[in-house]
Amino acid sequence: MIPASAGIGLRFQHHRDILANPAQAAWLEVHPENYMGGGAAIAQLETIRRDSPVSLHGVGLSLGSAEGLDPAHLDRLAALADRIEPGLISEHVAFSVADGVYLGDLLPLPMTEEALDVVCRNVLVMQDRLRRRVLVENPSSYVSYTHAAIPEWQFMAAIAARTGCGLLCDVNNIVVAGHNHGFDPYQYLAALPPQAVGELHVAGHSRHDLGEGRAIRIDDHGSPVDAEVWALLDAALAAFGPLPTLVEWDNDIPALPVLLNEAALAQARINAAEVVHARAA
Repeated sequence: MIPASAGIGLRFQHHRDILANPAQAAWLEVHPENYMGGGAAIAQLETIRRDSPVSLHGVGLSLGSAEGLDPAHLDRLAALADRIEPGLISEHVAFSVADGVYLGDLLPLPMTEEALDVVCRNVLVMQDRLRRRVLVENPSSYVSYTHAAIPEWQFMAAIAARTGCGLLCDVNNIVVAGHNHGFDPYQYLAALPPQAVGELHVAGHSRHDLGEGRAIRIDDHGSPVDAEVWALLDAALAAFGPLPTLVEWDNDIPALPVLLNEAALAQARINAAEVVHARAA
């Protein structure tokens, strides 16, 4: 199981440090696509897994693809899960494959009934193949579709209700999308079903001036966690209780102590939430 503690994303450049001292991090998240090819990487991950809880966080299954999931990719994910026995498995509510072509990004879906049907069908297939409940992550987005009919928070809640899956609430994504689309991140949190939320993510993002008083936020995972994201994490922990909370950092990856310091900041917030929830119990 993944503890209700702060974890970090494990990247190849930190394998050696973690192997030398696995107790540095409460738990670790990896992208399964990086370990599906065999070789030294999966052997190292197996060794790490003996001492540390591991979560698999997919980036390539494309839950939003209308043509359905790639059976070969799903089989590789299932084989890796059988080998690693992760505490959690999660994937993004996005699409990255169209007509058999991998697009190389996590693209946002139109929030429509048709898209909701597609995602729910694919989530059910994923859960059936993996023989477990999975978590699905809310997207970060920069443009919206003119024909979108469902608010994103309702879309996410509906996926959980229809499939029985859990939600990975990416707090940074909510802040980014809230700024880009003009919604209140705190109202978004309030609309999610607390019993469905099984994990939280935080990360850094960047701001870009578009001129004429316009700006956009980019979910680039390349900097320390923003103050607005920390504040929304506090609200999420108050609403959902202490949960596994991951610090993501995927670009300009720093030395391991920098990541561990960010995790310590997240852990302090989890500890504070534990005290509040214990008093309220």
